[in-house]
Amino acid sequence: MTRLNNSRAHSGYLAFAIHRISGLCLALFLPVHLYFISLLLKDPERLDVFLDWTSIPAVKLLESLLIILAGVHLSGGIRIIVYEWISESASHTLWISVVAAFSIVCGVLFLSSASI
Repeated sequence: MTRLNNSRAHSGYLAFAIHRISGLCLALFLPVHLYFISLLLKDPERLDVFLDWTSIPAVKLLESLLIILAGVHLSGGIRIIVYEWISESASHTLWISVVAAFSIVCGVLFLSSASI
C-alpha cells in the first residue's frame, strides 16, 4: 500500500490525473454544447438572445476557463507524446511546467481578447 501512495505523489501522476479529468470534462461539455448550437441553428431568433447572454462577464470567465481546460488537455496529450519520444533521463518536471505554462497562456490570451 505504501508503494502505491508514493507513486501517486509523483508529479507525473498529477499531470496524468489532470489530463484525464480535463478529458472527461471536455467529453461531457462538447455534446451539450453541440446540442445547443443545433437548437440555435434551427431558430435564428434565439441566436441574438444567446449572443447577448455570452456578453455577461461571468460567462466570458467560464469561456476562458473552458479554453484553459482545452489547453490543459491538449498540452497533456503533447506531454505524453513528447515523454514517449524522449528518453526517461529528460527532466519530467520541466515538461510538466512547460505544458502548465502553455495552458495558462492560452486561457489568458483568450480572456484578454474577450474584452470583459
